[in-house]
Amino acid sequence: ENSMGRPPKNPNEGKLKIGDNWNAITIIAYSQNNPLKAIAEFVENCIDAKAKHVKIIRGKHKGQHYLKIIDDGHGIDDFQYVATHIGDSIKRKLKKSGATGLQGEFGIGLLSFWTVGEQLMLTSTGSEGETRRLNLVKENPGFKISKVNQLFENETGTELHITPLLSGIRQLHGEKIQNYLASELRDRISKSGVEIRIVDKSARKEFLVEPRKFTGSLIHNLPQCNNPHGEIYCELYVNDPSPENHVGLYKHGSRVIEDITEIEIFSKSPWNSDLLEGIIDVTFLQLTPGTRTGVVLDDAFDSFAASVNALTEDLSKVVAAYKRAEEETASKSILRKISRAMKEALLFLPTEEYSWLHLQGKVKAKVVRSAEGEFVGVESADAADIMNPEYIDAAAVDTQTADSIIMPEISAEPPVEKSFFDFPGPLFSAVISPSSTVIPINTAKTFQLKARDKKRTPIEDGIDIRWDQKCELGTLSSISGEIIEFQAGNIPGVEELIAYVTENDKTVECTAVVTITGELFGKGEGESVGGNKKGLPGYTFNHCPGELWRSRYDTERGIIIINSGHADFLFASKANPRKLRYITKLYAKELVLVNFPEADSNKLLERMIELQLYTEENL
Repeated sequence: ENSMGRPPKNPNEGKLKIGDNWNAITIIAYSQNNPLKAIAEFVENCIDAKAKHVKIIRGKHKGQHYLKIIDDGHGIDDFQYVATHIGDSIKRKLKKSGATGLQGEFGIGLLSFWTVGEQLMLTSTGSEGETRRLNLVKENPGFKISKVNQLFENETGTELHITPLLSGIRQLHGEKIQNYLASELRDRISKSGVEIRIVDKSARKEFLVEPRKFTGSLIHNLPQCNNPHGEIYCELYVNDPSPENHVGLYKHGSRVIEDITEIEIFSKSPWNSDLLEGIIDVTFLQLTPGTRTGVVLDDAFDSFAASVNALTEDLSKVVAAYKRAEEETASKSILRKISRAMKEALLFLPTEEYSWLHLQGKVKAKVVRSAEGEFVGVESADAADIMNPEYIDAAAVDTQTADSIIMPEISAEPPVEKSFFDFPGPLFSAVISPSSTVIPINTAKTFQLKARDKKRTPIEDGIDIRWDQKCELGTLSSISGEIIEFQAGNIPGVEELIAYVTENDKTVECTAVVTITGELFGKGEGESVGGNKKGLPGYTFNHCPGELWRSRYDTERGIIIINSGHADFLFASKANPRKLRYITKLYAKELVLVNFPEADSNKLLERMIELQLYTEENL
């Protein structure tokens, strides 16, 4: 025992102490490496001071760039405490006494000016009515408090003035600050009703900071995330896929993590699906004091993570449903585009040689679902087109019957009166159908001219049509009219038919090439197989990875089976335009094989190039 009768202190036990106070302050000041976050913290101080109006001014004075933040809050009464109690925020004491709506708690936010500029002048009029100014200089331990005569519009208020700005900070224009604050302080702005304006004198622009509005669809009826530590508020939206979509983690309305997938346990589906956006506000999380842009993974965080398990399950269902809907939309779009392209190709190709391309009218695709309501595929809603693609598993290919594919008869819809936009505009283009054909000598072929406006709407009245031929290898039934017949002579060759279409003062010209030959395809080369079905066949996906075939035509059911497990399909599916072109090429391949079953390989390739050329031109 010592002279006082107390046991001696154990030198191996004690309390941690800061050895160099200024070195600790320097480390704290540089821990905030995001100048935008520093500006957001300055604005949060204004909101904590119950300000109703905050003005951020970015400008240049006597060659030096500066940043000002002015508010009409209740001001600062004790500058001495602010300067001498780094790390001991007075807001923490206010919270313990029952004050609410305060965000700061570490007492180090003011030091963030080191990441913005060289010198800080903090001027404020508090409840006593006296205006004082605190001067701080970067990397200087001294401070100075002085009385000034500056008066605010209201009786109280604060002005933060940082100058000169660091060279990299000069590029922080007003719009960038506006966008950051709109997300960072979204709920704090909404709940406090504060008006934040940014005056960018350098760009001569003014911006109003409004809480960020999400563009997706709000997800309703989400499960409540109850937690004994405090409140968890979720506001989540589902949006079109984009890497810009993410869910932010907030505390008391201020963002602490921009993308929740930065936390390992949330870096999985559905959070990383690029479909979700919104906020999760957790009041009881412990923030990292340095950057104030992260959370401490303590027991409170584990409790929060456990509370959102039910939410994660529900969001997984939402994401899955959205992806199914997206697949439906994409499939319907592919059907319409391929049908339209094939229909346009028919204008250039001989119809008798491509029996599948006997398309009429517009295609209306409808979604097909199973008895359980699951998405199966899409099919044509027009019985005349017989476009009925379906989606089946590999095991179902051999067991599914044709009865499940053939569509029921659909009664014709009554004629609908044309709206204003259905009437054609001025003449823009014309095409002869077919625009390319092969006929034997001494035979006739009918041609039809189709005039269109700029939106491809057919023009039927008010036009004059004149026909001509270039090589005189046959005769025309008429030199005028929409439909004419060409009678080939007995000499093989290539004839070019020319049509001149005139409306008012405008004339357009179009041509058709007729190949007259004494030898056509052999018997069966131009005859389709697979029954008497007309119209574009449907398609189905059969997932067969490792197998080399890309597509097959099922003659019994009249559909094209596409191998969705083939490497080419997987590569094409990464981009919708590429996927559309790939499926179109498969259609061209199967159409040629079925329409010309006995043609040799050279003729098949020629036909495939021909069909692809005219189809892809109209995708």
